[in-house]
Amino acid sequence: MQEFAKYDAMGLAELVSNKDVKPIELVEAAIARIESVNDELGCVNIENYDNARAQAEGDVPDGPFNGVPLLLKDLLTGYEGMLTTNGSRYFENFVAPVDSAIATRINQGGFIRLAKTVTPEFGYCIASEPEIFPPARNPWNPEHTPGGSSGGSSAAVAARIVPLATASDGGGSIRIPASNGGLVGLKQSRGRTTMAPYYADLWYGCAVEGCVSLSVRDQAAYHDLTQYGVPGEIYAVPRPATPYLEEVGKDPGKLRIGMIKTAADGQAVHPECVAAVENAARLCESLGHHVEETAYSFDYGELTAIFSRIACAATAAGILGAEPYVGRAPRQGDFTTTIQDMLELGQKQNAAEHYQDVEAMHQIGWAVAADCDAYDVVLTPTLPNPPKKVGHYDMSLPFEELNFKILVPEVVFTLPHNVSGLPGISLPLHWSADGLPCGVQFLTRHANDALLFRLAAQLEQAQPWFDKVPPIHA
Repeated sequence: MQEFAKYDAMGLAELVSNKDVKPIELVEAAIARIESVNDELGCVNIENYDNARAQAEGDVPDGPFNGVPLLLKDLLTGYEGMLTTNGSRYFENFVAPVDSAIATRINQGGFIRLAKTVTPEFGYCIASEPEIFPPARNPWNPEHTPGGSSGGSSAAVAARIVPLATASDGGGSIRIPASNGGLVGLKQSRGRTTMAPYYADLWYGCAVEGCVSLSVRDQAAYHDLTQYGVPGEIYAVPRPATPYLEEVGKDPGKLRIGMIKTAADGQAVHPECVAAVENAARLCESLGHHVEETAYSFDYGELTAIFSRIACAATAAGILGAEPYVGRAPRQGDFTTTIQDMLELGQKQNAAEHYQDVEAMHQIGWAVAADCDAYDVVLTPTLPNPPKKVGHYDMSLPFEELNFKILVPEVVFTLPHNVSGLPGISLPLHWSADGLPCGVQFLTRHANDALLFRLAAQLEQAQPWFDKVPPIHA
């Protein structure tokens, strides 16, 4: 498999279907690729090689990703029999008792579960540097972070270990690593997928599951596979009438695009990230779309104050509710300073005030969506800055300091749409002068994800990125 890196996930699956290669050959190639770069990148933390080999030698389901090795984010999603540490010392020996609904769909799709990827503790950071594992590093420059919380997945895909890895997004954790890695990352509309049976309403609909990938068509096929709801699903949205994979290549039509270059908190956006948006706007105009500048009007300070209190409550509830699964109560030293503070702050909250926070957050979500509603698509930077250096997002800091001084300014373009529920996709359309990826984000109306796939595929064809390979690669 010397040509492994020339294929996206669907391309590898086609090789298997055509009997040009066997699943076990893909697995062995991927293992070798992990071993060739993981010492430098620290992106893979939990091996599942023996089980992957056995799965590859058995009856692999004939799904869209037949025989393709998959890396799994070490957070949230339960894979029966596999460690799920959530990047935390408290969970370092926790083995998932059952498959989640998404894990079942992944199996049915023909994926081979190869290994887990590094994530920050409980996903509450946009770097992937847990205390219990080495930090994940960016293959474009290992002094910099690949992002978080899906940073291990981003580093692995960017380094061409595999063409697709799972991810999740509660404040930008798919789109930010995609931006930092030069990858595609979609946060789909609220309600497209379930987190059953582990979570019924994680972060009140702000958190979603997804993936980071090299190609748009892989994103489309992955979301076609994993869109699924159980009876009684809280935010259920009907499946699209047309599979996303069939939207790839269709003409998106002439779109009215609102371009936002200014941050909702008034901070200065880095010139490279402004250039990324302006270049993307010119590309869109060259394809026949109309682009005009606009700005957000909602109160970002109010949103982040409310969201941060809710995040503390949700984190505390998650830790306290995990005791039956972990087998012991949490104790001092189990958590980073940031998470320990969140646990304590969350436990102090008044129930009625927390209810008011949830209501207020969703009403701000309406305002965020209203700011976008005049346009078919809204274009923003994914991040206000290029990738920061490893160590910049330090979870040994107190929560108030890390959260409000360091994290909140960086998620100014992504977090609002976890709250609004609108779909957003980060695309790799710009690299800085020093060779770091700076993604751009496209957003559209709720449940209109298909339009993002049409536009993303059009942009991918007009300005291909697949052959852009970082200095550190398998």
